[in-house]
Amino acid sequence: MSSVALLPKLSKKQMMTSSRRNHIRVLIAKPGLDGHDRGAKVIARALRDAGFEVIYTGLHQTPEMIIQAAIQEDVQVVGLSVLSGAHNALVPEVIRGVKEAGLGDVLFLVGGIIPEEDFESLKQAGTHMVFTPGTSLEEIINYIDKFAPTR
Repeated sequence: MSSVALLPKLSKKQMMTSSRRNHIRVLIAKPGLDGHDRGAKVIARALRDAGFEVIYTGLHQTPEMIIQAAIQEDVQVVGLSVLSGAHNALVPEVIRGVKEAGLGDVLFLVGGIIPEEDFESLKQAGTHMVFTPGTSLEEIINYIDKFAPTR
């Protein structure tokens, strides 16, 4: 069976692309040693289908690799998918590095298995939103539509 068949279907409204979405660049990254990327791939595909320009880094990215990709691709949104439990160390390092590189307006999103008690520390580090399993693709798309910076 093709993995495409397993992806959730998006409504016509979700798939309509506006000129604004076509100009929003989203980096989806898997920091650390986490080897599970199905969720990140589903998100990347859904965002692409919704009209965003998506850059997916692949597995096992160091914070420095993610920072460099964000700079080189001049992204407005960085989405970090973390299932390994290392979010409290990896996420702040990525945010700090991207901001120090001069991309201070980037929208930082984190998804994965994140305990609710860690949400506040991630937000204090600069995370704008934490999405946990069960969040609808429409909710993520709408959040980016509403909060991604324009350049």
